[in-house]
Amino acid sequence: MTGRERVLSAIANEGYDRPPCKYFATPEVTAELMEYLGVTDYETLLLALGDDTREVNPLYCGPELRALPGNRQEGRWGEIIQQQPDAMGSYGEVVYLPFEAIETVEEAEAIRFPQADWYDYSTIEPQCDANSDYAIIAQNTGNLDFINGISRCRGVEKVLLDIAEENPVFLTLVRRRFEFYYAQSEQILQSANGKIDIIWCGEDLGNQNGLLISPKAFDKLFASYYEALFALAHRYGAKTMMHSCGSVYRLIERLIALGLDILDVVQVDCKDMDIHTLQKQFGSRLCFSGSISVQSTLPFGTPKEVEREVALRKALFPKGGLIFAPTHNIQIGTPMENIVAMYNAIQGLPPIQDHTM
Repeated sequence: MTGRERVLSAIANEGYDRPPCKYFATPEVTAELMEYLGVTDYETLLLALGDDTREVNPLYCGPELRALPGNRQEGRWGEIIQQQPDAMGSYGEVVYLPFEAIETVEEAEAIRFPQADWYDYSTIEPQCDANSDYAIIAQNTGNLDFINGISRCRGVEKVLLDIAEENPVFLTLVRRRFEFYYAQSEQILQSANGKIDIIWCGEDLGNQNGLLISPKAFDKLFASYYEALFALAHRYGAKTMMHSCGSVYRLIERLIALGLDILDVVQVDCKDMDIHTLQKQFGSRLCFSGSISVQSTLPFGTPKEVEREVALRKALFPKGGLIFAPTHNIQIGTPMENIVAMYNAIQGLPPIQDHTM
């Protein structure tokens, strides 16, 4: 089977030659893994790991985003991001919040938001054609992403208060963010001429122990926007995949009703996110993506323990329902042997101690 056939068959629970998988990690881990495996480019890395997906996106051609002193960079929404180094790598942190002081709807309407026409879509179909053996994913976890995305411009505490108060300023920012991403997604789908398999979006709805917001608040503030995006994807023959960290068990039934096809990333270390329970309750109606823990198994387990987790999932999802992947970006400090053990086991290759890729 091709990667595309494998992924689509898994989503439909129709069986496969092996489970489909997806790779994602921090840049530092990717660089270390490439060196460990002796590969020199990212595509060769994906081939070695058996990644069955490829991502396509338009090219940014909008207003210049300024590089600023102090290793800072202007973002599309007016935020300023600074790379914060630590002993093992760096992480981009927002150091200027352009929406923080906005207090009126009029001010929110006046902000210069990104526009769909800031992007060049002419390469979308050629990108799809060049990767036709793989499941084509468009967009990313920032698509919609109202809570996290707006927090990066307004502040986390302020956004959580906005949600509790149903602040009209925040609701205006939500609507405008939706309008941009909906228009961009539609342009991508039109440009691809039916060759997009999955539209990816995101919303961090959970924390380690439960939901960040109530189901009632999600329904009132956000649900209609996700329903509209899911319907758009389906009109063009694409499946929908939504990233959410944390414990989102209490919203899964609602997300299915809204039109979600794939829940990503299934953080099994969180409350109520046991993979057995999820498969039993939702496995016939929803595909999962993820579930190999970046909190426990991958960083702190042994290769044998990683292989056992993969074997468990193969037994739970014999005909589909799961795209094997980590529960978030694989983090710095994760043993390379564990990462290779995971992808070897998924592909049915010999155990790591007997196989060199």
